[in-house]
Amino acid sequence: MSAQGVPPQIAAAFEDLERQSRFHAPTTSLLNAFHTLLDDRVPERTALLAAQLCSVDPTMRYDAIRMGRELIAQWRGDHTGLIVLLAECLLTEDAYTCAAAAEALGSLGPVSEPARDALASYVEATRAAHGPRVWAARDRLLRRAHQEAVRALARPGDLRALPSVLTALDEGTDAWRAVQVAGHLYEAAGDLTPRLSKLLAEVDFSDPSQSMSANALVSALGQLAGPADAPELTSVITATVRHKQWHMAASALNALASLGPGAACALEVVRPLADAQDINVRAAATAAMWELEGDAGRVVPQLVELLDSHQRHEVADVLGRIGPDASLALPRLRKMLTADYEWTRVHAAAALWDIGGDAGAPVVVETLLAAWAENDSTSNHVLACLNRMGRAARPALPRIREELTLLRRSGRFRSITNDEELLNACRSIAARA
Repeated sequence: MSAQGVPPQIAAAFEDLERQSRFHAPTTSLLNAFHTLLDDRVPERTALLAAQLCSVDPTMRYDAIRMGRELIAQWRGDHTGLIVLLAECLLTEDAYTCAAAAEALGSLGPVSEPARDALASYVEATRAAHGPRVWAARDRLLRRAHQEAVRALARPGDLRALPSVLTALDEGTDAWRAVQVAGHLYEAAGDLTPRLSKLLAEVDFSDPSQSMSANALVSALGQLAGPADAPELTSVITATVRHKQWHMAASALNALASLGPGAACALEVVRPLADAQDINVRAAATAAMWELEGDAGRVVPQLVELLDSHQRHEVADVLGRIGPDASLALPRLRKMLTADYEWTRVHAAAALWDIGGDAGAPVVVETLLAAWAENDSTSNHVLACLNRMGRAARPALPRIREELTLLRRSGRFRSITNDEELLNACRSIAARA
């Protein structure tokens, strides 16, 4: 928590907004207008950005980082050349520019892979030059540059980020930044989970202002934890329910569910929550019961009832994971195919396929394609189901092949990661045709 009582994540978000509004070179406004005019002429824009990033003017190079990030985020293609040029901005003598470049690379998801070694070299160089506590350096520019490079390196699971992440978790300075990426370092779970558990034990669950930090800790622990960590998550569930922090309780239940049958020791705490007053907790607890003990007969009737709640999408997904043993839900799911909201139809159709199989394939494909046409943010969910359907998805091939020809990124939130997943699914389906 900051000195003014504002969560550090919120304060940092406002600082980011202020940085993004800065122009450094007098030509930036004109170049922005030029890029807007060029629009989908990606090769020409890439050549222009390459010249900007290679300019002798440091202010032009700095402003080009944001422009390059925006182009890669909006348009598909091979951006290796731009990624390499962004990586060349990771210079130890210019922490201000380095921080912007590292932040940009961290936001670019899987397409930033060509910059990974450069990020690791920068992280190692700053640790060598300024000591192992450079994560908490007094120089704010140096600290931000190092932290952004570590975070960008951690996101693809690179263990060269681990020493600085451990320093942050052990010493507490800007630990929240390390928590946000710790869950990606799967191979270091043995080092990370005890530290995350310790931080989680220090949370005051009666204070709603700590919910953002608590949820991040729960999420990271859920990504890394094994059955041995079930007691820590169970304690969180108990504490959050006691203080009626329902959102955090549901998050902890979801994390516990990810541990599977090895966490069955928690069932005494989980089962009563399937009747909780809060719908989010009730749905999460029922889903956790399935993951922990696999008793479809116990959970399917409860899940069917929850299909009438605002948790219907998540519940439909759980029913789909249960598969044919959830056939009791089929009539209700078929009714959901007539819903006005396209997201409801998508989740229902996917569950129908996972439960009923080939018998419902035509209506499932038709429903998925109609929802995709109505709202392309559904495309990741649509393609994930079509990919599971195998040859039954053949009627969707024309739309899938069309998607592969499009230049602008799509997918949920139009994020790079979602769009790359979308493209991989499209290629997988098309290859089986």
